[in-house]
Amino acid sequence: MQRNRYVPVIASLMFLAGDALAETCFAPSRPFVPNDPQAAQEYDDLIRNDFEIYIQDIQSYFRCLDEERTRAFQEAREVSEEYRRFYGLVGP
Repeated sequence: MQRNRYVPVIASLMFLAGDALAETCFAPSRPFVPNDPQAAQEYDDLIRNDFEIYIQDIQSYFRCLDEERTRAFQEAREVSEEYRRFYGLVGP
């Protein structure tokens, strides 16, 4: 029954851990290139624009992944430290 007194502490830690927002990184859609050479020439400007937008978006996506990775590692360190402190409170 003694462990029940730690339930509020555990609940608080879980609530606070939920406050860390993970960023969702969305990969851009690949540009569409028609198989028909005539259609490709007809829509040349649109297709080129799609590729340029894709290149910009994929770079942003990579930056997002890097930032999320950094955030997740920091969170993991913090959670490990919180667990160490918690384990010190309740023991083995």
